[in-house]
Amino acid sequence: MKNVNRIGLGIVGAGRIGTLRSRIAADHPSVSFLAIGDREQANADRLAAMVGADFATDSNAAVVEHPDVTAVIVATSEGEHTEPVLHALSLGKPVLVEKPLALTLAEADRIVAATQESAAELRVGYSRRFRRRYHVAKEQIVQGRMGSLLGAAGRVYNSRSQALAMLGRNPHATPVVDALTYYVDLMNWFFEPRQVVEVSATGRRGVLASAGYETDDLTWATLRYDDGAAVNLGVCYVLPEKYPALGHAARVELIGTDGVMLLDDDHTDQVMYSDHGVPHVYLPGHTVNAVFLSSGTPGDWALGEFVGPLAAETRSWLDHLATGRGCNLADPVQARHTLAVTLAIEEAARTGSTVRP
Repeated sequence: MKNVNRIGLGIVGAGRIGTLRSRIAADHPSVSFLAIGDREQANADRLAAMVGADFATDSNAAVVEHPDVTAVIVATSEGEHTEPVLHALSLGKPVLVEKPLALTLAEADRIVAATQESAAELRVGYSRRFRRRYHVAKEQIVQGRMGSLLGAAGRVYNSRSQALAMLGRNPHATPVVDALTYYVDLMNWFFEPRQVVEVSATGRRGVLASAGYETDDLTWATLRYDDGAAVNLGVCYVLPEKYPALGHAARVELIGTDGVMLLDDDHTDQVMYSDHGVPHVYLPGHTVNAVFLSSGTPGDWALGEFVGPLAAETRSWLDHLATGRGCNLADPVQARHTLAVTLAIEEAARTGSTVRP
């Protein structure tokens, strides 16, 4: 029987994703200590009471430095990842940080350099990897059933309600940076070890700009890999406010020398209408009457258990720490490349030029 390490887990950030990860981690058999940190003490106390945490504070540093904390999840907003990640790595504590790794390549490079100096490991939460259909798709590629991948296409849609909430939280969390980056990572994962060497893109503004945000409503991009493979990616976050999806509505197609995969992730096969309304996993107070079930991006609550990619990803990382089993979360070098490609898409759409990430 394998030895199982006990985990003292610190959660930095008590928002939506920090809450979900805390609730999942609190039930993990290897987590023996749980600390919650948030800039607002009331938020930390609320989450600590919900999950039965051992320690709650308004100091992120106090969570990272706590002697009973052996691993850290950084679930702050996108622009606040760097300092708690660097702090934890400097103390030799493994980290799971939400995507993207950072909002600039300079910050990402600081983090990558720190991982090279630290005895601790960093992983980045691109949870699409843990959506079952994509996980199974990766297995087919690994087993050689697709031959060599020639190219691919993917697109993701969402409602303007989520776009406006996302931009209201952080104006730099554009649909490309916040959502399309998942599919950049997914394609890089499918095509590894190949690297994107050229990016072109175009976008169109209107709805989001009229609400005061200087970002495109939709963006279409073409990625060229170092072996000539081509990938088309698109994102549109201005579907109507009450569109039935509660998160990503996506499609992914992969074309290989020996096969093809068509992955429908639009959720139109599970439709419900309710006069009571169905709550949105990301938007408090937002309900829809018609809904595509199982379309919440991180997953769904079902009979008291959170199921879906965020839960599978969190448990996989905790299992990795506890037992040493393999881990399919993105490493910092992969995450840095994904960030470079994501930012190149935005630059290419803005300038109309081809960009080398």
